[in-house]
Amino acid sequence: MTAALLAQAIHAALLALAAPLLLGWVRWVKARLLGRRGPPIRQPWRDIRKLWRKQPVLAGHATVLTRAAPYLALAATALAALLVPGFAGGMALAGLSDLVFIAGLLALARVALALAGWDAGNGFGAMGAGREMAFALFAEAALLVAFLSLAVLAGGTNLDAIAALFREGGQGLRVSLLLAALAVGAVALAENARLPVDNPATHLELTMVHEAMILEASGRHLALWEAQAALKLLLWASLLLALFAPWGMAPAGAGPLGWAGGALAWAAKLAVLGAALAVFETAIAKLRVFRVPEFLGGALLLALLAAALLFVSTGLA
Repeated sequence: MTAALLAQAIHAALLALAAPLLLGWVRWVKARLLGRRGPPIRQPWRDIRKLWRKQPVLAGHATVLTRAAPYLALAATALAALLVPGFAGGMALAGLSDLVFIAGLLALARVALALAGWDAGNGFGAMGAGREMAFALFAEAALLVAFLSLAVLAGGTNLDAIAALFREGGQGLRVSLLLAALAVGAVALAENARLPVDNPATHLELTMVHEAMILEASGRHLALWEAQAALKLLLWASLLLALFAPWGMAPAGAGPLGWAGGALAWAAKLAVLGAALAVFETAIAKLRVFRVPEFLGGALLLALLAAALLFVSTGLA
């Protein structure tokens, strides 16, 4: 129990350290691919620290929602990130690491963000919130269907148990796993406001989704939203790695040497995944807003195909 608590504490510290660095790594690689020098990898840390020291400026008609939403969104995202195994399995919160529970926490953070966009009274914020909730209809459906396929394969929805089972390779290579991975990856792009769904670097009002909802945020509140966005990117990257590339993760009960090896493997996989995201975003254009439901509908179709193939191959049809 002491080892599990210590592993959970180390995991929390690594999350706080790695979240801004992963975001900075993606930005740095994109800048290099575009022939620019780019900001240093630690720049998100500097931005969050600078914004945290500033008082937020609130609209005169803003309610308590504007004040509470960034704290609620960050808390829900942080709890979800703690439940996703990173460098090791069998941590203290492994029993609560349920895929449906994690999806619910992410939905709570999304609702808090949308409420903040509506509460500001800005037309662009309401527009972005409406788009976000409309996209969520397709994204959540695709995510839950993909999770259903994984739960059928593993015999449950506990993420820690699924990662341990897949790490042992007992399920082998399956086409259904590839389709589920593509579906979850597409949902991850939408949830993190990445290309082709949204452009995190744009401030063109008519195309904004995520940025429109935090357009009125400033000071400490903006620092919280930036920290939540960075942590959510790390959460989704860790989720994809735990589900589809759990190799190198230290097993439950591993000692400090196993944790060190798991941390190095986790960092290496995050670096590769972040570089792949940067390459993907450099090579692809943003979709028109009205085409995003088609993109997420494709993710839902992939998840349904994964479930259908799984049911046929296992004789559950």
